[in-house]
Amino acid sequence: MTLSGLILVLAFFAVLLALTKPVGTWLHALYEGRRTPLHLVLGPVEAGFYKLAGVDPKQEQSWHRYAVHMLVFNAVLALFSYALLRVQFYLPLNPLGYAGLPQHLAANTAVSFTTNTNWQSYAGESTMSNLSQMLALTIHNFTSAATGIALAFALFRGFARRETTGIGNFWADTTRITLYLLLPISIVYALVLVATGVPQTLAGSIDLTTLEGIKQTLVLGPVASQEAIKMLGTNGGGFFNANSAHPFENPTALSNFLQMLSIFAIGFGLTWTFGKAVRDTRQGWAILSAMILIVLGGVAMVYWQETAGNPVLHGLGVGGANMEGKEVRFGQAASALFAVVTTAASCGAVNAMHDSLTALGGLVPLFNIQLGEVVVGGVGSGIYGFLLFAILAVFVAGLMVGRTPEYVGKKIEAREVKLAVLAIAVLPLVILGLAAISSVVAPGLAGPLNKGPHGFSEILYAFTSAVGNNGSAFAGLTASTPYYDGMLAVAMWLGRFFVIVPMLAIAGSLAGKRYTPPSAGSFPTTGPLWVGLLVGIVLILGGLTFLPSLALGPIADHLAMIHGQLS
Repeated sequence: MTLSGLILVLAFFAVLLALTKPVGTWLHALYEGRRTPLHLVLGPVEAGFYKLAGVDPKQEQSWHRYAVHMLVFNAVLALFSYALLRVQFYLPLNPLGYAGLPQHLAANTAVSFTTNTNWQSYAGESTMSNLSQMLALTIHNFTSAATGIALAFALFRGFARRETTGIGNFWADTTRITLYLLLPISIVYALVLVATGVPQTLAGSIDLTTLEGIKQTLVLGPVASQEAIKMLGTNGGGFFNANSAHPFENPTALSNFLQMLSIFAIGFGLTWTFGKAVRDTRQGWAILSAMILIVLGGVAMVYWQETAGNPVLHGLGVGGANMEGKEVRFGQAASALFAVVTTAASCGAVNAMHDSLTALGGLVPLFNIQLGEVVVGGVGSGIYGFLLFAILAVFVAGLMVGRTPEYVGKKIEAREVKLAVLAIAVLPLVILGLAAISSVVAPGLAGPLNKGPHGFSEILYAFTSAVGNNGSAFAGLTASTPYYDGMLAVAMWLGRFFVIVPMLAIAGSLAGKRYTPPSAGSFPTTGPLWVGLLVGIVLILGGLTFLPSLALGPIADHLAMIHGQLS
C-alpha cells in the first residue's frame, strides 16, 4: 500500500459524504412530488407524458397495483428489446452491418438490461449496432434505474405513512426520477466525459496506422451518452467488451474517479432521503455508516492482497504487486477501489479483470454481491435490500430485549419477518442451486477456462453476479452459449423480481400500521450498537450461507497459491 493510494480512498469517501445530503435532498423532493427548479422547463413534458398515457399522477396505488404495473412495464420493455436485437440487421444506424442476435443471446441481453444487471455474453463493439446500443440498451439503463429508485420510494412510504393502503404511484415515481434526476445529470455527465476523451458519435469506425505501421480499425459510437447513465444508474453494461478498462470508456484518472463517484452517489443520497422520509435523519446516517464500514473492509482486503502479489512468483524472484489484468494508468489503488465499489453497488462495470485478481482479492467482489445488494447496492435496490436486513436485525434485537421489535415507529411482526426472509432467501437458493447444477453437467463444465477451485469460482461468480443483478464477471468463463445464456437469464429475472414483490408486500403491510412511539424498552436504531448489529447480521447471514461455496472456490485457490500451486 502507498500513501497516494490511501489518499485516493480517503478523498473518494470525503467527496461522497459531501454529496450525500445535497443528492438526498433532491431525491426527497422527488419522493414527495414537490416542484424543483427543473419543473419550469420539464414540467410541461411531465404533464404531457401523463396525458398521453392516461395516467393520474395523484392517484395512489396499493402495493398490489404498484407491483403489477411495475412488472408489466418491465416485461413489455424486455420484449421490445428482444425484438429489436433480433432484427437489428434490417434497421438503420448499423454502419458496420451487424447481424441480428441469436435467440438465446437476444433473450439473455433483453433480460439482463431490463433487470439492471447488464451482464454481457457478447462484445459490444463487434455485436451491437449503434441503434441497438442506444434504443435497446441505453434506454433500459434509464428505466431499470428509475424502477429501482421508485421501489425504494415505495418502501420509504411504507415506513413513513400510517394506516393507509397507498404507497405512491409507479408511473409518477418513474417519470419524475427519469426527468428530474437521471436525464439532466446524464446530459451534463456525458459532456464532461467527452471533455476527458470519451467518443460520442454515430460514426461506425475509423481506420488508422499505428506507430508500428500496422493498419487498425477502431470502433466508435455514442459511447459517452451510454457511459454516463451506465455509471449513474449502476447498470455496468459497457459499449466495449473491456468495459471501463477500455480507454474509450475510461481514458484518464479523472474519468475513473468520476465514474466511481457516480456509482455510489445516488445510493449514498438515498440513505439521507430515507432519514428525511421517516423524520429522523439519524436513521439514514446509521444505515450509511454500516454501508461504509463494509465497503472500507472490502477495499482494505483487496488493496492489501493485490499489492502483496503472488508468493509463488516471489519465490521465483519475480517480486512486486499483482498487475495482471489491470491498466497501468490506474494502478493498484484505483483498481482495488473500483472493484469493490462496482460490486458493492451492484454496478458491474470494471476497470480491471476480476478473474486476474488474487484469490482473496477476487473473494471480496464475489462476497459483496452475495450479500444481496445490501452493501450500497444498485440505485434504489441497495437501500431497500439493506432495509430488509434491518427488519431482521431489529427482530433479533427485539428478542434480546424481550418485546415486539420496532423500527422507525412501526412494529415488525411475523408477516414482515417472513416476507423479509423470503426475499433474502431467493439469492442463496438460486445462486447455489444453479451453480451446483452447472458444476456437474457437461454444458456447464464446458464454460470455465480454468480447472479446479478457480474454475469453480468462475461458475459461482457468474451466477452470483446474475442473481445479484451485478453484471461483472470472472472473465475466464465462456458464457456465450445457449446453456449459460438461458440459465443466467433465469437467474437474473428471479434475482430481480422475486426480491421486489415480497419487498413491496412489506411496504404495503407497514403503510397500514399505526405509529408506535419509542419507549424505554425500545432497542435504539441510530447509535453505534445498532450499526454494529446491522453489520453483524449482514455479514453473518452472508457468511453462513456462502462460506462453504467460498471455501471450495477462492479460499481453496488461496491455500493452493501459498503452497506453491499455480492451478
